[in-house]
Amino acid sequence: MKELDLLKKDWKKNSDSFEQISEKEIYRMIHKKSSSIVKWILIISILEISFWTFSNLFFNTDDVLQKTNHQEIVNALEYLTYLNYLVGLVFIFIFYKNYTTISTTVATKSLMSAILRTRKTVQYYVWYNLGIVVIIAILTFFVTFVYNPDMALIREKLAANGKAMIITFGIAFLVACAFFGLFWCFYRLLYGTLLRRLYTNYKELKKIDF
Repeated sequence: MKELDLLKKDWKKNSDSFEQISEKEIYRMIHKKSSSIVKWILIISILEISFWTFSNLFFNTDDVLQKTNHQEIVNALEYLTYLNYLVGLVFIFIFYKNYTTISTTVATKSLMSAILRTRKTVQYYVWYNLGIVVIIAILTFFVTFVYNPDMALIREKLAANGKAMIITFGIAFLVACAFFGLFWCFYRLLYGTLLRRLYTNYKELKKIDF
């Protein structure tokens, strides 16, 4: 019986030792995975802003805007574009800071806090971009329909036919909703997947945090 008790104590001691080693390994794995996820968030955001920058170079809208003969509208849209780029760069900088923080942190609570902060930042980024999509869609339709001389004949026909005008605006609304839905699905698929993985890491850290 004495030998059995000694065996039990030895097993329990080894079991506790293995559990501590396991927790350290789990932490390292979660730390590495979290760092990788935030790095991908940073890379994707850089690729996204680069895509919109190059697309603006290939699809020049200046000629279309100049047709409106309203320089104040052209200036307002240019300021909006510059502001959008500035905000995008600020978010990229914040993503970079989050990446460096998560990559270098060693404390479990600090890593958990950094993960939650990163998730919140990405959510703000996604909602900002979706909001910009809505604003740009509304402004584009408004400027094109009201101020573009090429639309003068269409405006006259719609003004003479109230039912046709309602149908036209209804179609424009549906197109805008489809456009918004497309972007929402894109962000949900891309950033949503990364955020879910990041939150899974947070929950795993919460289990081993005493």
